[in-house]
Amino acid sequence: MNYLKQYKMKNRIDYIDKVEYREVVDVWEASVRATHRFLKEEDIAYFKPLILNTYLDVVELRCYRDENYKIIGFVGVADGNIEMLFIHPAHRGRRIGKTLLNYALKNLNVTKVDVNEQNEQAVGFYKHCGFETIGRSELDASGKPYPILHMELIK
Repeated sequence: MNYLKQYKMKNRIDYIDKVEYREVVDVWEASVRATHRFLKEEDIAYFKPLILNTYLDVVELRCYRDENYKIIGFVGVADGNIEMLFIHPAHRGRRIGKTLLNYALKNLNVTKVDVNEQNEQAVGFYKHCGFETIGRSELDASGKPYPILHMELIK
């Protein structure tokens, strides 16, 4: 087995190169469509270019790759806060989100997360992982009427 194949199979958490941003946005969009049913089509169209052209550049990104080196999940962190954690819906339920979260906790100094209140699965996931709601905002960071829960890891 060649070195690259060994690397791919052993190290699923990886850095993301800027040339892979479109692949990351594809994962984001598929995940959002599966989990954020409260969003309108125009909201997805609004956020998609922002993520591609702005948001990915302001977070520390790591991804989870499959055996073919394809990105199937990613996490973005800034100032100890998980800003984004998305898993392609075809790969949900395989502990990829938990793996990325644990990586972020251990290696990226994460202690907080902001999550859409209407994304009940995500809220439940973070609660299960030891986060507790410490605040709430009526509007998201873009001023849209999607309430955000501010959660913090309770030790």
